[in-house]
Amino acid sequence: MPALPGLRRYLVVLAALGVLTALSVLVQAEGLATLLTGGGLSAFLVVAIAARVVLSLAHGVLSGRYAAAVRGGLRARLLGSTSDRAGVVATQITRGVDATDSYLTGYLPSLVVSVVVPVAVIVRLFTTDLTSAIVVTVTLPLIPVFAILVGKHTAARTQWDLLLRLGGHFLDVVRGLGTLKVFGRAAAQASTVRAMASAHADATMKTLRVAFLSSLVLELVATLSVALVAVPIGFRLLSGGLDARTALLILILAPEAYLPLRAAGAKFHAAAEGLTALREALAVPVVAPRSGALCRRRGAPSLALERVSVSYDGVPALSEVDLLVPAGSRIALVGPSGSGKSTLLSVLLGFVTPTSGRVLVDGVDLRSLSPASWLADVAWVPQRPTLFRGSLGSNIAFGSDFAAAARAAALDSVAAGLPSGFDTSVGELGEGLSAGQRQRVGLARALARTSAGLVLLDEPTARLDSRTEATVLSATRRLLPKRTAVLVAHRPAMVSLAERVVELRGGRVCAEVAA
Repeated sequence: MPALPGLRRYLVVLAALGVLTALSVLVQAEGLATLLTGGGLSAFLVVAIAARVVLSLAHGVLSGRYAAAVRGGLRARLLGSTSDRAGVVATQITRGVDATDSYLTGYLPSLVVSVVVPVAVIVRLFTTDLTSAIVVTVTLPLIPVFAILVGKHTAARTQWDLLLRLGGHFLDVVRGLGTLKVFGRAAAQASTVRAMASAHADATMKTLRVAFLSSLVLELVATLSVALVAVPIGFRLLSGGLDARTALLILILAPEAYLPLRAAGAKFHAAAEGLTALREALAVPVVAPRSGALCRRRGAPSLALERVSVSYDGVPALSEVDLLVPAGSRIALVGPSGSGKSTLLSVLLGFVTPTSGRVLVDGVDLRSLSPASWLADVAWVPQRPTLFRGSLGSNIAFGSDFAAAARAAALDSVAAGLPSGFDTSVGELGEGLSAGQRQRVGLARALARTSAGLVLLDEPTARLDSRTEATVLSATRRLLPKRTAVLVAHRPAMVSLAERVVELRGGRVCAEVAA
């Protein structure tokens, strides 16, 4: 319950609607019994029927709105997850989140009604006819008992696990299709995907068979239970031991006691996959949101890392790093691959929370700063810039002026060779551009943020030829004055932009010298 916001309030409202539904069932039964025995149409009967219609609509509207809110929250949670299994997360965000609708709008409301209405009906039967009330009380638990016995064979968990594996594996195959073809493994992977799809189909058919069997069993038990009430009522009515109105009231109320349980049992199998997907989504680890609200002044910040450590699944990436970067200074981080340079930049960006230690920005803990305010003052070039579907120009500056930045990043020559220049469409993940061109787009984005006080560059010239590198370095040199800069560098030309060089090895600072 704590993991699903608003669930307690939702259940309370459902319980209130269930109580009103139970009252309308009792009033409707009384009115119908009176009408069928010649007592005439009662206004209470009309009100009860109208109330049941309105309550049914209210159930639908309430559950639909709550399910929509939960779906939005689950998708936001999954998008903020720390999982690196893109295919699994994609399946959870699409099929998994949509599957929760049957649980939240179907099974859960039916479950609440199945608790309230049968109790109200049994209480009314005890005040009407003790024998019938005892029969209903004894036979009513048979429905959930048989539902549980049949439900134990439901393979919803296995079915959902197979779907996650299929979705994740299929996305990996599509991404690496070129590599698989080169090494002659495309046909083998196609067979693997086909086998996984067949296993999922078999699990789905098994679940459907159990669902149909469950419906048959529940209908049979409910029908026999009602017959155990109806047959003695008929004999007692013929012998004169029971008046017609009371007999009709019992016959109308008895099916109403079993109906909610049958409905809940029938919806259980449709909701089983949704419940499994809901549990999976709530169990996904997410990055804890920073709740800081402080806004710092714009401009070059001073940075201080105090015994900062970062671990990924128990494997240390940074170990007790102490580093001071005065405002307006420029440092270069060097070291072998895997030494923690990119992780340190992620810590400064706020994307990774240190396992221990802290980062101070102008003497203030980074965690207390507003993330939006902090990132608005940062220009960042990652190792692999992410490009989005749209024009080349919109990918550079996201709507702001980009002409000067594009020239500085040597992208004007690239645009000149494209059919529509900067208006040329770019596919997903930069489709249509080379790795070097995508790198220049990322660099142009940083150059376009001329008001940024902090510049973070993660090997921005790694995929550039020497001539383009010289052009980019010249533009970068003009960008850095009066700004704090942290540069991850492997090439000597990039190191020359820094005032100090810090060497990282094994996640630790092992040397620091003037450039």
